[in-house]
Amino acid sequence: MADVAARVGVSKMTVSRALNRGASSDRVTSEALRQRILQACEEMGYVIDQTARTFSSKRSGFIAVLVPSLNNSNFSETAQGITAAIEARGLQLLLGYTDYRVETEERLLRAMLARRPEGVILTGGSHTPAARAMLQAAGVPVVETWDLPSTPIEHTVGFSNAEAAAAMVRHLHGKGYRRIAFIGGTSNRDTRGADRQRGYAQAIRELGLPDGHVISFGQPPISMAQGGEAVAQLIRQWPDVDAVICVSDLSAFGALMECQRRGWDVPGRIAIAGFGDFEVARACHPRITTVAVDCVGIGRAAGELLLRVIDGAREGHRPPAETVLIPFRIEQRESS
Repeated sequence: MADVAARVGVSKMTVSRALNRGASSDRVTSEALRQRILQACEEMGYVIDQTARTFSSKRSGFIAVLVPSLNNSNFSETAQGITAAIEARGLQLLLGYTDYRVETEERLLRAMLARRPEGVILTGGSHTPAARAMLQAAGVPVVETWDLPSTPIEHTVGFSNAEAAAAMVRHLHGKGYRRIAFIGGTSNRDTRGADRQRGYAQAIRELGLPDGHVISFGQPPISMAQGGEAVAQLIRQWPDVDAVICVSDLSAFGALMECQRRGWDVPGRIAIAGFGDFEVARACHPRITTVAVDCVGIGRAAGELLLRVIDGAREGHRPPAETVLIPFRIEQRESS
């Protein structure tokens, strides 16, 4: 600020007032002078150090958001929805990805909370005890998304992954399929994937279908290549299977491509269903039947809920914990 003040020929206090977001133009000599100061800042590449402002106002100006992966369109669209909700309020996203590991989530949360975010948005409801303790002690609103945890930390925006998978089983059953399998990961690191498998198994039992066949293949997130290998293994082990539900659209696309390479007709030989309504599921041939979720809507609802809680806290009251249910739908396409 001293350099800017010297360049414009004013005091450091005048520069400070001109840069103060809440200051009105009558606190500096004139609006013309304020514009000269801002122009000098731009020319000199000066960026305001927000650290002191954060301590004095207790407002950091950012929201901490953790997602499992950056190359998954579902979560990138969720981040897009959060941004759409908060950017008009001058808030920014500090984004981190956990690689589906609760230990990584804990480490990132420790670093983010040290920077005093105004709120935290998480993916899923599975956390280490230390992470839960930090979040409960932080004094900032917390929103868990993409799930309906049995013991939420505070607020929730999501849907039941188990019920969505069960709905897909019932859909395929209604289309006449009776030997329905499931392709998922080899661990419960992806808790949403584990919930989908649980919903699948429950629906199989409720419909009285033959014991479900589950292929666990690879650490989450399951790739396209792993989906292809899994469907080949599935048909080798259980050649009478007539439909398969994949834990995601990426693995479903890989399964579809493997079937085409081997000359297995889809859906004539085997029907394939995915989860997530990724663009690849809408663009391939045949297009993939899937569980469609409004990913941007999840992010927007989470951001709007967080803003309501932040506003309430600034007015002296903390709104009670809230759960926002996001609908899902079965998107019937040519693969089934």
